[in-house]
Parts: sequence; C-alpha cells; structure tokens
Amino acid sequence: MTIDARLPAFSANGGSVGQIAAALDRPPSTISRELRRNRGRQVGYKPSYAQQQTRARRWKGSRLERDASLRREVLAGLSRGWSPEQVAGRLARERGRRVISCESIYRFIYAQITRTTDFTWRRYLPRGKSKRGHRGKRGGSPASFIEGRVSLAERPAEVADRKVPGHWEADLMMFSKYRQAILAVHERTSRLLLAVPIERKFAAGIASHLVRLFKAVPEALRRTVTFDNGTEFAAHLSCRAS
Repeated sequence: MTIDARLPAFSANGGSVGQIAAALDRPPSTISRELRRNRGRQVGYKPSYAQQQTRARRWKGSRLERDASLRREVLAGLSRGWSPEQVAGRLARERGRRVISCESIYRFIYAQITRTTDFTWRRYLPRGKSKRGHRGKRGGSPASFIEGRVSLAERPAEVADRKVPGHWEADLMMFSKYRQAILAVHERTSRLLLAVPIERKFAAGIASHLVRLFKAVPEALRRTVTFDNGTEFAAHLSCRAS
C-alpha cells in the first residue's frame, strides 16, 4: 500500500477499519494489513515508521543475506570485537581484493535489529548502538551533572610534579564487548595501578568500587583523586564521605 498522509489521523482518532477504508477509497483488507504490519506498540501508526518497516522487510541484505559463508566470517570477526571497518579490511587483505564494504556490514546489522526487533544484534558493533548517528543530549556537558565538581585548574600544585605520593587518577576503560569494562586508579608518583572489572557503569556502583579499592591503601597515600567528566563518576562525593 502507498502510504496516505491521512491514515495516521484517521487511526489516531479511533476510526474503524471500515471507516478508514471508505474515507481513503481502499479495500478494508488493505487498511487492516497496513495497520497490523506497521503499527508500533508505543508510537501507533506513523508514516515514517511504516516506511522504515517496509524497507527493512524488502531489503535482502546484499551478499550477507545470500552468502552464508561470508556472513559467518563477518560475524565471527565482529564477535572478536573487531569493527566493521577492520573486518572488511581483514577480508580484503586475506583475499587480495575487496570482498565487502564496511557500510554493507553496518546496514546488515541495523537491518536485523529493525526486522527482528532483537537488540542483541547491536552487540556486534563496537559502540553497541541500535541506531545510526549520534544521539544528542540536552542540558549541556555531562560535567553539569556532577555535584561538587572541582576544576582541574584548582588541583593542588604538588599533584602536577609527581613528587608527593598519594595523588591518584581514575578512569573507566570500556571495551567493545557488551558489559565489559575496567575501573582503573593510578597513583601518579609510584605509577601503582589498581583495577577491578565491572559490568555496569552506574555512578553509585563506581563509587562503591572506588571505596573498596582505596580501603586497601594506607590513609597517608589517599590525598586526592582526579576524575574525568564522565557521569559514571558523578557520585564521587560519597567516596570522600567513606
């Protein structure tokens, strides 16, 4: 069915299939099928969503849909944590010619998410995103969400020259595998590194891990900790209280 711009309004106003069909001069079965196949659970019927679903059903995935052997090779590379660019480059290097483009790999993964609504497919991608493009955030920099934030410029001068021990830096290392990360704290003078694997980067959980790490360190070596502006460190004040 060619999507009629009036269909969403009729549907939203509670019109029956028969009433909508009469208004649009279409068979009731056509209207019923269009609404059933392209109505979102939360958004209802919207032309943009319907078009997206239609394209996803018709798209054959190019070679990755037709070539099972190539599909297995690509998915195996993505499972190792390689990006689509790395997978495409590796295949081209091994075979001495271009085998598939990284764009085709991206489109294949996103099409599977759209067609099956199985969001575990996003785990094949380095950043684990279920949609393409950047998701804008309102409210400015993440730093605005960090209570009691102190600028790096206000850090004690003794921290910079690394001569006085007890000043630390903390960072969260994220990996391409879903739910894999390491919280690391580094002492600037001795270069001592403490680390713990984590599954979630909620601020309260990160703060609890930091408290446990620093409890193993003598109090004289617990002077300052420098964090980046990631919201995973937003609960840093609870570390000081502990």
